[in-house]
Amino acid sequence: MKALTWQGKRKIEYGEVPDPTIEQPTDAIIKVTSTGICGSDLHLYEVLAPYLDPGDILGHEAMGVVAEVGSAVTNLKPGDRVVVPFQIACGSCYMCDQNLQTQCETTQVREQGMGAALFGYTKLYGQVPGGQAEYLRVPQAQYGPIKVPDGPRDDRFVYLSDVLPTAWQAVEYAAVPDGGTLLVLGLGPIGDMATRIAMHRGLRVIGVDLVAERLERARRNGVETLEYSDDVAEAIRTLTDGRGPDSVIDAVGMEAHGSPKAKFAQQAVGLLPDALQRKMMETIGVEQLAAVYLAIDVVRRGGTISLSGVYGGGADPLPMMTMFDKQIQLRMGQANVHRWSDQILPLLDETDVLGVESFATHHLDLSEGPAAYEMFQKKQDGAVKILLKP
Repeated sequence: MKALTWQGKRKIEYGEVPDPTIEQPTDAIIKVTSTGICGSDLHLYEVLAPYLDPGDILGHEAMGVVAEVGSAVTNLKPGDRVVVPFQIACGSCYMCDQNLQTQCETTQVREQGMGAALFGYTKLYGQVPGGQAEYLRVPQAQYGPIKVPDGPRDDRFVYLSDVLPTAWQAVEYAAVPDGGTLLVLGLGPIGDMATRIAMHRGLRVIGVDLVAERLERARRNGVETLEYSDDVAEAIRTLTDGRGPDSVIDAVGMEAHGSPKAKFAQQAVGLLPDALQRKMMETIGVEQLAAVYLAIDVVRRGGTISLSGVYGGGADPLPMMTMFDKQIQLRMGQANVHRWSDQILPLLDETDVLGVESFATHHLDLSEGPAAYEMFQKKQDGAVKILLKP
């Protein structure tokens, strides 16, 4: 089959790889019909090289049609249309029973000290072949795949794999009071979708980003927008009666394609051998926490910060005195897809209240994946969300 594979820093290739097969009774094989490029995929493209091997198949935002199932998979049959959550969870362990599927005890990557295995996302999360491919082997298929109806095009449902539950959880964790104000830092796919969910709930939403096209896209949806600058904190306070927003979502994360300081640190670490790179990233870190610091600075006293961006390492200590003094509540973590899917699915009807049908800025062939990664990383051509068709 054809797939996108990682071959080195900023080097993605489209080519032949072995077809997946049923390896366990709980496996299924999915013929992929749509697959997305996630903002966190750019960390693989730019930063996380020490945890990848040439030939690793990327991607964790896939949907398609069931081609084959293992003997223990009784809930699916060939021909079913499904969305595949980005994490691999069993549905029956203690953590899954707590609706914490990203902590699944059956698939935890214990040798790395990490939570549930993820598709297409480095040795840290199990090095499981991903979904930017023609076919995908889905472990724990007796629980994971979400069946969706035939008929509507893939754009209606594909975001259930990651974007929708991640943004939904970000808003849930933000715990904005009724009629309150939510600040969203970063208007990429997750931040953009979080603004839509928040506005659907009747909240006042302020969005901050560096990219003019992303600010305009959010503004058209009714979001109050501010361009990131040295004095953006003061501008935010001005819009919120001087006290700051009730809640802040940090949808920026590791800033693999944003902060100049972070970019310099990442490039410097990238010159080291892989073993040293891993040590540096795990114990020191290579990112600047600019978005976190801004969130802590501007959130009102007693407010909540919801952190959905991906961070790694520990380069910068958090300002614990300020956090304590302001009584800030902080929630974070990978999204638990099944926890939220039943609440999201009813919103994906013909009314399309979240605008999923027009959410993608680009629809490209899988063969165009290498160029798509570069375009997304460089924020060219208004790229916010790219869907690939195998």
